[in-house]
Amino acid sequence: MTCEISDAVVLITGAGGEVGHGLIGRLSAAGRRVVTLDLQPLAPALAEGVAAEYTGTILDGDLLARVFHAHRVDAVFHLAALLSTSAERDPQHAHRVNVEGTLALLEQARQSGERHGHTVRFLFPSTIAVYGLPSRAVKQRSGRVSEDTFTQPTTMYGCNKLYCEHLGRYYARHYRQGAAAGLVPALDFRGLRFPGLLSADTVPSGGTSDYAPEMIHAAAQGQPYACFVGPDTWLPFMAMPDAVDALLQLEQAPQASLTRTVYNVSAFSASADACARETIEVFPLAHITWSPDVRRQGIVDTWPADVDDSSARRDWGFSPAYDFRCTFRDYLQPAVTARYARRS
Repeated sequence: MTCEISDAVVLITGAGGEVGHGLIGRLSAAGRRVVTLDLQPLAPALAEGVAAEYTGTILDGDLLARVFHAHRVDAVFHLAALLSTSAERDPQHAHRVNVEGTLALLEQARQSGERHGHTVRFLFPSTIAVYGLPSRAVKQRSGRVSEDTFTQPTTMYGCNKLYCEHLGRYYARHYRQGAAAGLVPALDFRGLRFPGLLSADTVPSGGTSDYAPEMIHAAAQGQPYACFVGPDTWLPFMAMPDAVDALLQLEQAPQASLTRTVYNVSAFSASADACARETIEVFPLAHITWSPDVRRQGIVDTWPADVDDSSARRDWGFSPAYDFRCTFRDYLQPAVTARYARRS
């Protein structure tokens, strides 16, 4: 199924993942035509909300070219990525997917913008994995970390995402800066550094911050859970609906109001112990134990306990709806309970 070339569409890569579920629903409900690209076919219920679906890898240059020539793409939400834990298992493949795939997509978006005479907005979910605090002691005393500090990542995923942030800034602000004067940028790159994301709709998929959602998904199924980090581990988090809202708000923000190409966002900071206690509050039969994995604990310890998202709040009005308690009690508990009740 394809659209007429004149129809403006929004392209979502990695659409079958956690963020993609929310974006497809919100964009479709707003009357926008959505085109998706994912390694696997979308679930039938999700596919109903898209105008065209492509199955394949972002490393397939011919497929990317076919998508951009078949549709006039006004905005790209580039969600496809190999996450932190998976990336450490195969760093070379992670680089190909996360960097080479992103570069190919940036170039196709730029060329498409030039062909159609408009600027393509390119939304890029980045991550707190771009940070690399040198020790737990530094993490504990650093407080809320800004976008421009401690950007020395220790994982391949973090390195990939940080480099792609710079690639996006180059494409948006400096592309072919030695070319003839008056070259109009055909790409408007906007990035968000997400904290740990808590989703009721999808199962955690390999992120190193996934211990919090894993707790509550296990509890809802009556399964014990051994947490792979210690109880005194702190990270920033946000509920999935707030993450989707943030992407859509940033996409719609006037370019003149933006002072950065990449923004921190977060809703709250919490310890693993607090997440466990709150999970037990909403699922009293939950059984959570602690079995820290040295490798994964070491990665999490290099990420900030909290981030400074004042630029996002000032520039485009970011304001999450879910705090810590609301995330667990008003969002996760009812939705996750209903999810697994349907399966029983």
